[in-house]
Amino acid sequence: MDLNQLIARHRSVVIGACAATPLALCALVSAAPVTVPLASAAVALVVVIVAASATGIRAAGLWSAVSSAAGFDFFLTAPYRSLAIGRTEDVQVTVLLLVVGLAVTELALWGQRQRAALGRQRGYLDGVLATAESVAHHAGSPAVTSAVADRIRELLDLDRCEFVASGTLLPGPVLGRDGTITRGGTRLDVERGGLPVDSIVVLPVRSGAVVSGYFQLTAATHVARPTLDQRRVAALLADQVASLSTA
Repeated sequence: MDLNQLIARHRSVVIGACAATPLALCALVSAAPVTVPLASAAVALVVVIVAASATGIRAAGLWSAVSSAAGFDFFLTAPYRSLAIGRTEDVQVTVLLLVVGLAVTELALWGQRQRAALGRQRGYLDGVLATAESVAHHAGSPAVTSAVADRIRELLDLDRCEFVASGTLLPGPVLGRDGTITRGGTRLDVERGGLPVDSIVVLPVRSGAVVSGYFQLTAATHVARPTLDQRRVAALLADQVASLSTA
């Protein structure tokens, strides 16, 4: 189990620890036998907030920011042990802690989403390359078509994906090479409504302008919302099968 899985498994504990740590730090600083500059304490709190935001849990970062601002106000600014603040500079630092904490949390989450998106795109590309290599080495083998169907099923979160060798397409929704799905000439909003659950989606396999078959895409038991990139990759995978008929 990696660190991200461990954090996700103990989400409530992580959030609680992120909320409590700034308060504990401020209490320790206020009880220290030597005077700690407020600027140093503020920097330490920012480090705590950054660490909380790095968990990838928005609530952890937000609670850490709120806790830091409250702890700084309560323990480290006069009048002590009170949420009142006597100096304008202390008000500014408290507000900055809160604002910086919120900003760092959102930036950390944005960065994680970008890394996840890059990871998915790399996985899609690896899938296409692996399928292309399989086609090159096993042209004409039914196992290749079955492997492509399995990969498309996993990619689009389908119940079933089956290849049909036929030059005549079934009526109904069609997944095009550009990743769009149309029904009767009308484009479906897959991101919002998901793949149709009341009919099979057809993914044509073409050798040039000639249809050599199609994949039947079925998502009847749940709402699947594959992204446009995922649907484009599925079309690319289908093109790999088209090369079997011309190999």
